[in-house]
Amino acid sequence: MLTVTQLARKYDISRTTILYYEREGLLMPHIRSENGYRWYGQTEIKRLEAIMAYRAFGIPVSNIAPLLNREDDREQERILRDQLMALEHEIQKLRHQQKAIVLLLKQPSLLEQNMVNKDRWVEIMKAAGFSEDDMKSWHQHFEKMEPEAHQEFLESLSIDKEEIDKIRVWSRQP
Repeated sequence: MLTVTQLARKYDISRTTILYYEREGLLMPHIRSENGYRWYGQTEIKRLEAIMAYRAFGIPVSNIAPLLNREDDREQERILRDQLMALEHEIQKLRHQQKAIVLLLKQPSLLEQNMVNKDRWVEIMKAAGFSEDDMKSWHQHFEKMEPEAHQEFLESLSIDKEEIDKIRVWSRQP
């Protein structure tokens, strides 16, 4: 069992953050001692790890409870899809900013140096804990829900048309 301070130190976050998660109903102590100390066990520690993972993915605190509670698959899917779209929007916004700066610098070759490409995207997905099956499932859902956006996303990774066609066919297979 860990106190708030011990938990904060272990995960290199502030006590305030843990208490905020409690106020938001995301992380409750296992027990509270007579002197007011909050004690967290393994279940709460795993829950904190999940909260931190969702936050690392950019998911707002207000949207984390349905993901943790796993009660409504549609709500979970909506939250994750919305976050995916928000990330895609942010990537597009950053790309426009990159292009504007490159134009100001008059050096178009700079655009190709730091773009997110297929290999970088796969690396990001693996770092986020996605297995090959998870990535296929992600593509399948994206293709099913937003086929045009899926196409645009694949193009944004500088993947050639032939490979995009293969990925889209692959993502339609069960």
